[in-house]
Amino acid sequence: MKTYHDIATDGGSDVAGQVASQSHRLTGRLADVRRIVAVMSGKGGVGKSTVSVNLAASLAVSGARVGLVDGDINGPSLGRMAGVHGAPVLRSGSAVLPVESSEGVRVMSMDLFLDDESLPVVWDAPDQVGGAAWRGLREAGALRELIADTQWGELDVLLIDLPPGSDRLPTLAGVVPRLDGALVVTLPSAVSLGVVGRSVRMVQDHLDVPPLGLIENMAAHVCPSCGASDELFPAGKVDVLARTLGLRVLARIPFDPLLGRAADEGRSYPHDHPDRPAAEAFNKLANELQAILDLP
Repeated sequence: MKTYHDIATDGGSDVAGQVASQSHRLTGRLADVRRIVAVMSGKGGVGKSTVSVNLAASLAVSGARVGLVDGDINGPSLGRMAGVHGAPVLRSGSAVLPVESSEGVRVMSMDLFLDDESLPVVWDAPDQVGGAAWRGLREAGALRELIADTQWGELDVLLIDLPPGSDRLPTLAGVVPRLDGALVVTLPSAVSLGVVGRSVRMVQDHLDVPPLGLIENMAAHVCPSCGASDELFPAGKVDVLARTLGLRVLARIPFDPLLGRAADEGRSYPHDHPDRPAAEAFNKLANELQAILDLP
């Protein structure tokens, strides 16, 4: 496949120049960001966004300066989950300012720009079927623009929550100037572990992005009355996958209905329920990540 630079003429649109200019602007925006980390899976429905929002909150409470990007252009949700949906997006010169959550997490998501949540993000094309060939390129360009046009300022870590799909991390690696690692979220189900394992193998074999470890979501259900823990899936399978991939299990997050309720209401679960087992698991994950990335 030809690149922009292999095309003899672009009809005067200067596509290569536009991409180069945007990439230069992106590098400048991220110059004061110490670490950039993706939250990935490959499998949908495993709780990547839940992990991203609550990990960001736990990091911020510990004193880290945190940014959070919603990498899902078509199905954005982090604005609502972080409690900033509907907040005005302000400008500063040629940049937009991220919206801050109650913990001070700097959030940027496409849903901050949608007046009506029920409307889909539709790409400008003669017809949506015919536009499928360009959709991936347009999504990558939109993600690059979303990050490049945001004035992040000084951050200890920028978390980028990726949508499902094994191609998402390679796309992100082609967008940002560097990636310091990827956190991998999985359920302890055989279906999830199979997809996640293949996605991690692809990263290990073909990308210069280190997987930092596995996060086991919905690891168990903890009885709110007696504290007893009941497994939702057969135990031990995540540990087997971790050994196979040569990774650590950084955290095991138990199922908690209050976690989903907090996300729907845009409230901070670690703040509202600091003594719940899931909140303790997120705090442990934040501590692990700070140690791995040498964050304050």
